[in-house]
Amino acid sequence: MKILKLTILLILSLQIFLLADDDKKENKSPWQSSTFSGLKFRNIGPAFPSGRIADFAVNPKNNSEYYVGVASGNIWKTINSGTTWKPVFENYGSYSIGALKMDPNNTNVIWAGTGENNHQRALGYGDGVYKSVDAGESWKNMGLYDSRQIGMIEIDPRNSDIVFVAAEGSVWGPGGDRGLYKTVNGGKN
Repeated sequence: MKILKLTILLILSLQIFLLADDDKKENKSPWQSSTFSGLKFRNIGPAFPSGRIADFAVNPKNNSEYYVGVASGNIWKTINSGTTWKPVFENYGSYSIGALKMDPNNTNVIWAGTGENNHQRALGYGDGVYKSVDAGESWKNMGLYDSRQIGMIEIDPRNSDIVFVAAEGSVWGPGGDRGLYKTVNGGKN
């Protein structure tokens, strides 16, 4: 009986000693508020003001430069892997972007298909296909004004004047520029 009492007393003493030692240890969890205290909310580009990303065009010669087409507003450009963004399609006929393509032979040439290509209850429609020859500084509407939604653009890597455009036309009705279109002269016709 004496041995049992001594054993219990020893266990209790050891527990008190261990608990006191735990209080002295630092909390090394990465989930402390001090871990995140230096972080501040900031606009990081297209997802914050717009939401639905429709397409990307990445420079194959410089992966830190790319364009993001946003279904609900604008084309955004970054030259530093997304640290900062610049809107490059604010003053043109459509806000909604469905497709982007960078010319593999000349990365200053960007094609943009307007009109959201993700069909849902509410979607933005476009006014054709645009082309930039100065890395997004300016854009020219190349046609297909009644296409409403552009689903895809493809450039022939052997000849940049050959471009295919998949125009969806009106989502909920007939008509418009609908079908697969091809230019062999860089969009002149």
